[in-house]
Amino acid sequence: MGFDARRASSETVVIHVGEALDFRNADAFKSTFQEHVENGIRQFVLDFSDTEVLDSTGLGAIFSLYREISSDDGKVAFADVSEPVQVVVHLTRTYKVFRQFPSVEAAQEAFSG
Repeated sequence: MGFDARRASSETVVIHVGEALDFRNADAFKSTFQEHVENGIRQFVLDFSDTEVLDSTGLGAIFSLYREISSDDGKVAFADVSEPVQVVVHLTRTYKVFRQFPSVEAAQEAFSG
């Protein structure tokens, strides 16, 4: 299961997470972002608009991405966070690490500004 990832600018990639980011597809998620990191991308917007499931393995994959790019001033933002993901974000206090935006466009504007 692949992830829809599109280059939004020369520095930013938007990854549409889809229905779930969990133990079943966390490796595919890592492969998707790894490919972009190898191509020099350091800013990622994760679109959670359709996501119903985010488990600890999926969250671990996101933190793995963040650790890899943070030393290069990399950024990861959450956009259009669905209600189920919002619950996980609050329970795990992930909001203290990743900025959240109401839309992908708002996240992209914050990165470019």
